Amino acid sequence: MNELLSFMSHDWAGLAIAVVIVAVGGGLVVAARRRRSRPLRLVGWLVIALGGVLAAGATYHLARAAQIRAQYPAPGKMVDVGGYRLHVLAEGEARGQPAIVWMPGGHGGGFGFYHLHAAMRGEARSILIDRPGSGWSDAGPFPRTTPREVEEVIAALRNAGERGPFVFAGHSFGGLLLANIARRHPELAAAVVLIDATPPDALNYAPPNPFIDDMFREATVGMFQRAFGLHGDLLQRVFPRQEPPEFARISRLVEQQLGAAGRALRAVEDSPRKFAANRSSFEELRRGGLGYEETVYDGDLGDLPVYLVAPPRMAEFETVAKEVLGANATPEQRETARLQRFYTLTRERYMHVSSRAVRVYAPDGSGHNFPYEHPQFVVETMRRVLRDVTPAAAGDAPAR
Repeated sequence: MNELLSFMSHDWAGLAIAVVIVAVGGGLVVAARRRRSRPLRLVGWLVIALGGVLAAGATYHLARAAQIRAQYPAPGKMVDVGGYRLHVLAEGEARGQPAIVWMPGGHGGGFGFYHLHAAMRGEARSILIDRPGSGWSDAGPFPRTTPREVEEVIAALRNAGERGPFVFAGHSFGGLLLANIARRHPELAAAVVLIDATPPDALNYAPPNPFIDDMFREATVGMFQRAFGLHGDLLQRVFPRQEPPEFARISRLVEQQLGAAGRALRAVEDSPRKFAANRSSFEELRRGGLGYEETVYDGDLGDLPVYLVAPPRMAEFETVAKEVLGANATPEQRETARLQRFYTLTRERYMHVSSRAVRVYAPDGSGHNFPYEHPQFVVETMRRVLRDVTPAAAGDAPAR
């Protein structure tokens, strides 16, 4: 499977597949002539026709990919990390403070947090990194795993000329990655800001999560669709899909906050490379839980300043409960209270990873995606963190 994902991560993969299909069809036609078999000849021409249609779609994708690269060139540096390149955008002056390394949720490109980066780059060094396969970065080798991406991010920072220590600030799956970076490279971490980071227990012990399964399926299908020219805008027109109201609201918020940066990110990620990387990344999350190498647990970060920034409760819990436990289940069957308590407590487990953990509550009523609902709150929190961990300004340990 990893060989297939590596192959499909190239823009020319669809055209190569189409050429093979046409060649197979041609072979069938030749064989039919020798055997004087009209049914076999018909099958051969049908296979050739299919290959032709796929070749047309693949050629369209190649032309579109070239157009997007010209329209949206990489705004930062393309940094070699060992035979492939990651995109790093670093702006702003350090001003005696640690630089901030942002990591948005999912397996998304760094521009997913461009609005926060833009708000902080005028007063601190701010860095966005595209994980392999996301944003402008190359796909890199497969499989996509947390330990591998830890080392890739560190190599990208080092080879881009950025020097720690850093404040690592990550949301959701991105927070889980940055917590692993701090565990494996504590010398580079001034602090870790876990922006409602995904807790390992929520993957290891929760009921089966259809969201991850859905993301995995969409990534699997999506890499083939994009390779043959079926991009997001066309798919939405041909096969319109209605998002759940809560997800549609968040999508509108993200679009509003990111603006032109979000449009650029969507364009460059509408490719088989992005979907192949997503599929591999989500495979790690859905294989039955995170393993020892991907888990950050009690005491793993020593006395490193850790800020758990999250709402007091999951505002969108009812939507999650219906998806996880079944929309037609009764409240008793869904064990709503128990599931709510489980998700709340797994999040708070991060308070035990360091002896200097600080709990920061997001605005009441906000949900998992509060970086888009309340970006100014996140900015103010980062200013607080920088004050706390900058020696000239902080002095003592962060107050609880």
